[in-house]
Amino acid sequence: MIRVGPAGWSYPDWDGIVYPRSRPPGFHPLAHLVRFFDCVEINSSFYAPPRAEHAERWAAIARGKPSFRFVAKLHRDFTHGPAPGELAGADWEEKARRLLGGLAPLSRAGLLSTLLVQFPVQFLHAPESVRRLGRIARLFHPLPLTVELRHESWFTPPALDAVRGVGMSLAHIDLPPAWNHPPPWHPSTGPIGYLRLHGRNADTWFRAGVGRDDRYDYLYPPEELAAVAERAERLARDHDEVFVVTNNHFGGQAVANAIELVAALSGEAPAAPAELLDRFPRLAGIARAEGQKRLY
Repeated sequence: MIRVGPAGWSYPDWDGIVYPRSRPPGFHPLAHLVRFFDCVEINSSFYAPPRAEHAERWAAIARGKPSFRFVAKLHRDFTHGPAPGELAGADWEEKARRLLGGLAPLSRAGLLSTLLVQFPVQFLHAPESVRRLGRIARLFHPLPLTVELRHESWFTPPALDAVRGVGMSLAHIDLPPAWNHPPPWHPSTGPIGYLRLHGRNADTWFRAGVGRDDRYDYLYPPEELAAVAERAERLARDHDEVFVVTNNHFGGQAVANAIELVAALSGEAPAAPAELLDRFPRLAGIARAEGQKRLY
């Protein structure tokens, strides 16, 4: 099964584009997205462990849609900070316990498919890097892990074997081309297919000091999305479960492109928020509007 959905749901600039500008009583942005997609990537866990009571609420929201699954990002201390030495290893153990405890309601409900381990481009293939992957895998066993590696050094046969050896699935990513970025296609290393779309805004991606919104400000045109859909279908030939996550979040573009991918992969006209069709008129030809009166 190919599941499509956006990365995250807490973006103020989505009001009036993805979400109603005037939110009715009891409105929850996650519940809004569950209506239209089969997955959502939890981004907040990258910055802080989720509280279990919040995860309970997320599970309750998603239970009404049997096809829906969550994926969650691993906290940045494991991927973007220094690896602790042997004497400080208990710090990682405690952080892993906190993260797993916060996500436990989703795991118990069978709604958490994988934990995304996202490394920056500066994380190169090396013996100490492989040891770090192995340490993370042990800390979070038996939760399925998917790793996002952005440097081309990881895409040689020995490095791919190392990723297989630690039991992680290797994500495919779409981002602006560069000499040190991954190739457009690479072999699989685990059971989960994962395709993450960051946009191709080369003008801002490589510029020092650029903020998050500017870096991910990109709307995939139809011809690029057609190639993305083909890539997702190719992944599905090797995996029973595939996630396509749109991370080009700025201005609701991730949601617009996700709707287009759902249409391309299903061959049907999916439902979409009426506000989104107003903001992106090109969706009118491939999606049907669901407005506030029908939703609430």
